[in-house]
Amino acid sequence: MTEEHGARSREQGVLQSRFRFQELAIWQRAADWGIELAGVADALDEQRKYRFAEQLRAAGLSISNNIAEGSGSESTPDFKRFLNIARRSVFECASMLLVFERQRLVPADRSQRLVDELHQLSRMITAFSRSLNK
Repeated sequence: MTEEHGARSREQGVLQSRFRFQELAIWQRAADWGIELAGVADALDEQRKYRFAEQLRAAGLSISNNIAEGSGSESTPDFKRFLNIARRSVFECASMLLVFERQRLVPADRSQRLVDELHQLSRMITAFSRSLNK
């Protein structure tokens, strides 16, 4: 195997999904927004709001983690339960962002953009959960 072929094979391996959740648009979006929320948490750390930062990081990560964990369920009702937990974590993140905005810890434009995106993610999770009934 040439070095170039080996590099190409490794790249394809990274792109190949190993778990069901990796294929889910809701997990992909949740993972992206978890990273975005971690950026807000980093800014909170700079303001010495360490507890707020840690809680936001945990709630943001909880969204994608619960979608992933639920996708490993052997029953639809169990998967839906995890999706509900993920959706509730979305609400938790939105609440924190709005409170942080009120405290002037997060700029209003950034908070509103993130809350709007979280609202869309919540709708996606709900729609996906309902589609599991069919």
